[in-house]
Amino acid sequence: MEAKTWLDYITAIGSIATPLLVLVLSAVGWRVKAGIERRIDLENQLREDRVSIYNKILEPFVMLLMSDAAWASDKRNKGKDKNELATAKMLSLEYREFGFKLSLLGSDPVVNAYNDLMQYFYNIGDNLAADPHHNQLREMMRLLGTFLLEIRRSMGNDATTLDCWDMCEWWMSDTRRLRDEAPGA
Repeated sequence: MEAKTWLDYITAIGSIATPLLVLVLSAVGWRVKAGIERRIDLENQLREDRVSIYNKILEPFVMLLMSDAAWASDKRNKGKDKNELATAKMLSLEYREFGFKLSLLGSDPVVNAYNDLMQYFYNIGDNLAADPHHNQLREMMRLLGTFLLEIRRSMGNDATTLDCWDMCEWWMSDTRRLRDEAPGA
């Protein structure tokens, strides 16, 4: 009988370890795959929730920035003041609930941009007193554009090259004038 060599021992260990290693790696691979699929499913559910929340949060801003002619052309708006309705909507309990949901489900940059925008509105009286040159429309547009841009990024457009002003151009005719008047523009 021949003496066992170290190569024989390694071969024996390898023949036992190979199926065990395959089994362990398969289990790890399955677990990683399940975790990734779960995250994707959760992200898809969150995306739907976020879109709904974003739409509700943006609704009063859409009303405020709609032209008077466009507002009056809708028969449902006859005799209604868009500024009063938008303000009432922003002060409602429902709007606060959507703001709360935004703070829980929105990305950090979206929440920060929304906070900046709302702080501007909360302090609008102070802003008017501190800004006698009436630059408040430009600042509001910059803040709203930044909020829209962060929403865009949170929806998967991370590589966007747009800026806050680009986000406003399609719905406001004098966006370029406001942008060009901005300090440092």
